Amino acid sequence: MVISTTETDSREILSSTFASRYVRAAIPRFKMPDNSMPKEAAYQVINDELMLDGNPRLNLASFVTTWMEPECDKLVMASINKNYVDMDEYPVTTELQNRCVNMIAHLFNTPVADDKTAVGVGTVGSSEAIMLAGLAFKRKWQQKRKEQGKPYDKPNIVTGANVQVCWEKFARYFEVELKEVKLEEGYYVMNPVKAVELVDENTICVAAILGSTLTGEFEDVKLLHDLLTKKNEETGWDTPIHVDAASGGFIAPFLYPDLEWDFRLPLVKSINVSGHKYGLVYAGVGWVVWRTKDDLPDELVFHINYLGSDQPTFTLNFSKGSSQIIAQYYQFIRLGFEEITFTFISSLKVCPFLVL
Repeated sequence: MVISTTETDSREILSSTFASRYVRAAIPRFKMPDNSMPKEAAYQVINDELMLDGNPRLNLASFVTTWMEPECDKLVMASINKNYVDMDEYPVTTELQNRCVNMIAHLFNTPVADDKTAVGVGTVGSSEAIMLAGLAFKRKWQQKRKEQGKPYDKPNIVTGANVQVCWEKFARYFEVELKEVKLEEGYYVMNPVKAVELVDENTICVAAILGSTLTGEFEDVKLLHDLLTKKNEETGWDTPIHVDAASGGFIAPFLYPDLEWDFRLPLVKSINVSGHKYGLVYAGVGWVVWRTKDDLPDELVFHINYLGSDQPTFTLNFSKGSSQIIAQYYQFIRLGFEEITFTFISSLKVCPFLVL
């Protein structure tokens, strides 16, 4: 949702430059017109105004995919009217989402056997994915504090000051204190040593960024993990790690397969990644996967049956389109591991990704 600050005068009008009799009278700008118009005229009015938008193919600033192959575009248009949440009506779409979750989980080295199902969900983007992951950490922490008979009203989360705004949203919306590690001159990502120093018994998790929004750098998740493991052993805490791999999650497994940042590190309990960035899908899809089923509290998963049989759901919204989920599956099977690796190696010549 875009919150507009434009002063709206209901008397303002939109004028068309064409001489069609249907647009001889200007239409109101901020009020619904009194009368209908033919579909061709409505299309013309809107299409003409949209010409003032920028060209998506030239937009590199928002880090999202703006082009997909025509075959995928056909799949997107064919599924644009499918409601993603209606699993009974669209079981194949649900199956494709589950396949994507498992492909991503194995890509991130989740400790799940090949014949087992990984735990994860498709989201609108990494912002929703981070909200869900954060809620899981908060609820797990609260449950443990209740069992110990300790206060559970002041949770906090440790991040670097370079995090994307969605982390600030999570902290403010869900009443979690945000403890930020300040950046240093010449060092523009979170310092793992200083991050661990901020951890206390109320810390629900430490968030590491794989692909900083500011510079593209990968934070040193392995060092953070080792330092945090030591502190946990000394204090008796079990503070976990979440990896925000919105930008780097579809980079590191292909270009830096030996880099330890994912579920190979025991304290990493969840990872989010943006499908609409380097997942090569149009804007509107993200993913979050958990290490094991135990890392996602059952009480956060709702079960509904008014669309048919029992359907588990863990999302912040309900209805949404299926197109991006299907487009993500298309890219996975269309490109495969080898082709994606080649694509990213070629891309580095134009837009290099940095590793700390």
